[in-house]
Amino acid sequence: VQLQASGGGLVQAGGSLRLSCAGSGHTFSTYVVGWFRQAPGKEREFVAAISRSGSSTLYADSVKGRFSIARDNAKNTVVLQMNNLRPEDTAVYYCATRMGALLRVESKEYDYWGQGTQVTVSS
Repeated sequence: VQLQASGGGLVQAGGSLRLSCAGSGHTFSTYVVGWFRQAPGKEREFVAAISRSGSSTLYADSVKGRFSIARDNAKNTVVLQMNNLRPEDTAVYYCATRMGALLRVESKEYDYWGQGTQVTVSS
């Protein structure tokens, strides 16, 4: 499966952005989809994940209550709505997919990765 992340940009603290991850192929609905981010000089970290049907979600504590993940399998799309953004949310955001049903937070558990989209939050 090929993934294309989009929607990043520059926003002031407290603002919102909506990231999209578009997947190719007829099997997109069979994958768990996760969002990760990587800030300069830091390791890639988990942000959120959503189950194949969209009925289950998982969030990092740092974004819980501010970010929400959803998917539309008919459109092969997963979105990450980010509200009340903070400067520490600045990073390149990646979407990724994994086989199986479990929502995992380790990046090594994900098989396919998109190219990333830059999110910059100014204070």
